[in-house]
Amino acid sequence: MDEVTISEEDRRQLALWAADCVERALPLFEAKAPADPRPREAVEGIRAFVRGGKRTAKPRSLAWAGHAAAREVDDPAATAAARAACHAAATPYIHPLATPHQSKHVLGPAVYEAFARELAAGDDTDAADEEIRWAIEHAPPEVRALLRRMPARNPGRSRLDTLYHELDAALRR
Repeated sequence: MDEVTISEEDRRQLALWAADCVERALPLFEAKAPADPRPREAVEGIRAFVRGGKRTAKPRSLAWAGHAAAREVDDPAATAAARAACHAAATPYIHPLATPHQSKHVLGPAVYEAFARELAAGDDTDAADEEIRWAIEHAPPEVRALLRRMPARNPGRSRLDTLYHELDAALRR
């Protein structure tokens, strides 16, 4: 399996972009589960990594906690928002493998954020398209370069697959 080089700066820029994307959807989770701080803590943890924190067990445990929050909330948009936070907190741990699965980890925070907005808007695809455009406009060069070292995503069949594919294709331009 081919490997890609992922520098610490690549990881920090990816984490910063992921946190910026996810924060746009956190209110969707917090409106449905105001007493559950786990997705917000996941984003705060990734921001600590961006500011010079180490890749320790802490961000990983925050990612798993965000994932648990997604399973426990009873609202599709809130679930997607919590999954976005989980993906963001996991960005420091992507493997240096040139696989579509690893590109999914790069794109996951922005894709789930966009999907959360779409679900909150009553399945209005324009809401997700707007968020994907925002993510494209705010993606740093390091994220684009990292993604270009991985295989391109296929369109797939689901709405999430479509969002992954659209974001992937746009960031490669």
